[in-house]
Amino acid sequence: MSNIGRFAVVSPKAELGSNVIIKDFAVIEDDVVLGNDTVVEQNAIIKSGTTIGSSCRIYNGAVVGSDPQDLKYKNEPTRLFIGDNTVVREYATIARGTAYSGKTTVGKNTYIMNYSHIAHDDIIGDNVILVNCVEIAGHVTIEDWVYVSTLVGIHQFVKVGRHSLISYISKVTQDIPPFIIAGGNPLTYMGLNLVGLRRRGFTNERIAKIKEAYSYIYSDKYNVSDSLKAIKDSMEINEDIGHILSFIETSERGIVRNR
Repeated sequence: MSNIGRFAVVSPKAELGSNVIIKDFAVIEDDVVLGNDTVVEQNAIIKSGTTIGSSCRIYNGAVVGSDPQDLKYKNEPTRLFIGDNTVVREYATIARGTAYSGKTTVGKNTYIMNYSHIAHDDIIGDNVILVNCVEIAGHVTIEDWVYVSTLVGIHQFVKVGRHSLISYISKVTQDIPPFIIAGGNPLTYMGLNLVGLRRRGFTNERIAKIKEAYSYIYSDKYNVSDSLKAIKDSMEINEDIGHILSFIETSERGIVRNR
């Protein structure tokens, strides 16, 4: 059974799981799905076309599932999907997709802090942290376990690789490969995300292999294509190295470069 505040506005066409809590002055529109044990705080708005998983928490003033901010959008029916155990803090905004992909996706165990914005057609992975005032343009992909510091702006169509960290007040216009720290204006490579990798249980041997791969990629001796060839010629291609290679080979905006 759900607990709905006396002054909440909940559409009879919304689908609520068990033990959902909706507090006063929250608005839940038509065609919304809320998973078990999810909490919607006062004055939050969940717009039509939104599916939110179990044990999520949407804080005061957040607007989740709004129309995409895209001049090409013509009221096509699109969706937003948010995974289990995700938190959306005060006044954050998340848009649905456009006809381009039909959806915006936010993974599970993700934490979206105050005033951050996730735009249309974005794909945000699992265990991602967006610190206050992170602004993400449309069609961005952020892989799992990424940490984005405060006041970062991310350009449309950028890809951010897993286990990476973006330093505060950075303008991101190129792709950020997995496992690294990038930051500054202009954005530059700042080394491996060693603290993050160790927290995730990466062994010293595993980290050493990743470091070796990036010693080619960010060497003054090689351009990007030559560095990838050098890695293939000289290193064993395990899962981590294979992901680095695949990420860079499929990059459309080019990767962040060295200082």
